[in-house]
Order: sequence, then C-alpha cells, then structure tokens
Amino acid sequence: MACKIEFIPKARDDFDALDKSVKKEAAKKIDGLAVNPYLGQPLGNKFGINLTGFYKLYIARKKYRIVYRLLGENVIEVVEIVGIGKRDKGEIYRLVAKRLRKL
Repeated sequence: MACKIEFIPKARDDFDALDKSVKKEAAKKIDGLAVNPYLGQPLGNKFGINLTGFYKLYIARKKYRIVYRLLGENVIEVVEIVGIGKRDKGEIYRLVAKRLRKL
C-alpha cells in the first residue's frame, strides 16, 4: 500500500526553488518514499537539534537533504516532507527546527 506524500507549505517552496536537475532527482526520491517510507536514514541529535523521529534522504550527490517524518497510528499513512535544503554546516537541520517551532 502506497503512502500519501504531503509537504508543509515551506517545504513545497524549497522544492519549487531547486534547480531543474536537482528537482527531477528529488521528485524521483519522493515518489520512492510513497512506496517505501523507510528509504531515508533516521535522524537523532544533529548540531544540538533533536530530530528524533525524522528521516533524511540524500539527493544531488549528498549536497542536499530531504527531511521528512512518518505519520500514522498503527500503519504509516503519510510521509510529510518538512524541508529540502543544502547540507552545508547543518543548514537544513536548523531550518527544519525553526519550522517545527512554528507548527
């Protein structure tokens, strides 16, 4: 059973801002999450930010990360994309933490 993919609004903006080739690769990876939501690697404490329960998925030769979480009671129903951004010095993790405080 395929999971539903949802973006928080700012994550949709992240996706739309990607270069064409990176966007194409990101779209393929995100489509893959619908079939297997565990494609990414679990996150924990990154740069002093607790991201336990979130996952990261690499794109563009590991220059970018897709950060997401799995939603559902007993069965994973939704893969929620929280952010897409550069790896540089934990930039994406700080961005995700900021967005989570606002949710």
